[in-house]
Amino acid sequence: MKEEMRKFKLSKGEEKIKAAWSIIRKVAKYSHTEPYWDFLRENFGIREKDVKEIMRFLEEVGELEIHRSVDGKRLYVSTLKDIKENPVKLDRWLK
Repeated sequence: MKEEMRKFKLSKGEEKIKAAWSIIRKVAKYSHTEPYWDFLRENFGIREKDVKEIMRFLEEVGELEIHRSVDGKRLYVSTLKDIKENPVKLDRWLK
């Protein structure tokens, strides 16, 4: 997975989006594991800030919508749980 992180950081355009989605789908598989960020760091060597950076990138390009709490804070793990349960939304099929 570290190689995919490197690919994400070095690529541009569509390749960067594809690499980002690949990483997000893989880390979403483990979104029900607690404590989540510690699990990713210990098993895959991926830091919390890297996953959050990828999710913010996907939100900026309009590929993903990060869930928000009532006070406006981003809920990253909740968003990953939703991606795990619903990997492809209906609007993606219609495109």
